[in-house]
Amino acid sequence: MNTIQPVQQIVSPEQTGGTSKSASSAIPFQSLFQDAVTNAEQASANLDGEVAKVATGQSDDLHNALIASQKASLSIGMVVELRNKLLDAYKEIININV
Repeated sequence: MNTIQPVQQIVSPEQTGGTSKSASSAIPFQSLFQDAVTNAEQASANLDGEVAKVATGQSDDLHNALIASQKASLSIGMVVELRNKLLDAYKEIININV
């Protein structure tokens, strides 16, 4: 069993002497969104490669082309849903009365 670790004190960028963002201090949603977009781009490129192989006769494996198609579709759908959730959250923040 692991012991409970104390919470680290929150330090502002002025106290650390730097204002540049590192990978560890990046916004979690930003990295999540960037990863989703990267994965969607990779899935789309993989789909293009599989379709090109089937179209040119280099491969007769339609199974992999269909799987690549579904992966690309799901990846793009996830990016769209993340964008929609981001816009919904932004609209809610804008509508908050101060």
